[in-house]
Amino acid sequence: MSSTSAEQTTQAVSHTVLVVDDEPVSRTGMAARLKRLGYRVLEAGDGKAGLELLRRERPDLTILDWMMPELDGPSVCELVRRDPEICSSQILMMTGHDQPDQIAEGLARGADDFLSKAASSQEVAARVQAGMRAALMIRRLEHATGEIRRKQDAIERELQSAARYVESLLPLAGPLLPGVELAHAYRPALTLGGDLFDVLRWDNDQIGLYLLDASGHGVAPALRSAGLSTFLRGGGLRHQPGSRDPGGILTEANKQFPLSEEGNYFTIIFARLDVKTRTLSFASAGHNGAFLHHQSGGVTWLKNSSLPLGFSVPNLYETIRLPVSLSPGDRLYLFSDGVYEVPAPSGEMWGQERFAQAVMESGDLPMADVITRSVERAAQWLGHGHFPDDVAVMGVELKDEASVNGERGNTAR
Repeated sequence: MSSTSAEQTTQAVSHTVLVVDDEPVSRTGMAARLKRLGYRVLEAGDGKAGLELLRRERPDLTILDWMMPELDGPSVCELVRRDPEICSSQILMMTGHDQPDQIAEGLARGADDFLSKAASSQEVAARVQAGMRAALMIRRLEHATGEIRRKQDAIERELQSAARYVESLLPLAGPLLPGVELAHAYRPALTLGGDLFDVLRWDNDQIGLYLLDASGHGVAPALRSAGLSTFLRGGGLRHQPGSRDPGGILTEANKQFPLSEEGNYFTIIFARLDVKTRTLSFASAGHNGAFLHHQSGGVTWLKNSSLPLGFSVPNLYETIRLPVSLSPGDRLYLFSDGVYEVPAPSGEMWGQERFAQAVMESGDLPMADVITRSVERAAQWLGHGHFPDDVAVMGVELKDEASVNGERGNTAR
């Protein structure tokens, strides 16, 4: 035996070939040829038995006779290709009538190659080896695909864990202070969202609240958002001058969070609500998604021309105080652009004004219902519920005196 033949035989030992033929003499002869080449050989006397063996043993290559009773070769091929567990099996169709139309039919019904029953030993060896090479490539691809899927599953589990952490940074809906109530909606476009909001309870009369939006999507913006949120809610600002001043807070945040190397940045609106004096002041860094919905009707927008965080260092952000006092029933809404930069199938954007109109139209409902309905209206405009950008909406309501006294009484008891 030549060195090449010995090498081929050694390589073949680990490979299995299934021969399916209802003619015992033909099947035995083919099996003998394959065994001499070093292959492990399985035999089946009809299409049904061959299909069962193929499913159970998963051979590297199946040599399948065309003409068989009950279940012929092409029918077996079709059943194999429809079965996701074995559809990638390599099938070599064996026939005594290798006419062009027959070959075309066999290939169309699922065969990978053809082998004449009159083929020489050299041709049998060559076609089987070619089938084995294809089978090996498919097995490697399947293994690689499986590894990729397992890694993707692991990454998805980690992303879900990170998403739960990011969402844990969001405030709980409900009473914030006596006379102040919070409601919100949060729908990240991906597993991890780059939009975040929170409430800072400074004392019994004052709260700070903000909504930030990180440019980009995915893990990096979400982690940057978590970092900025941690900075805003942590002790980093406590000892800074004007630590309760919205403009001063954004000025300091601008120093701490410059543009990333990829050019990513934050927009943010930060507001301060004084319940005792019923005053509202705010500062904005490139974010104009906020308005006050008055109980008496109409809205006051919280808008200011300013750069996002990190665009210019140093940069002083201005605190703007609303000229009107808040009244019981007034509601402040902070929201990200993902809820109004929503394209209809025609391409027309929903826009801030339509979002504000949706809020006003359902303004008599509880604030949580108003937010839910408004987001649903945006989804209806979009035509489906998968928003292209993160959606974050936060609402804060100033309650009437009866509600405040009731809450204080409940707290005292």
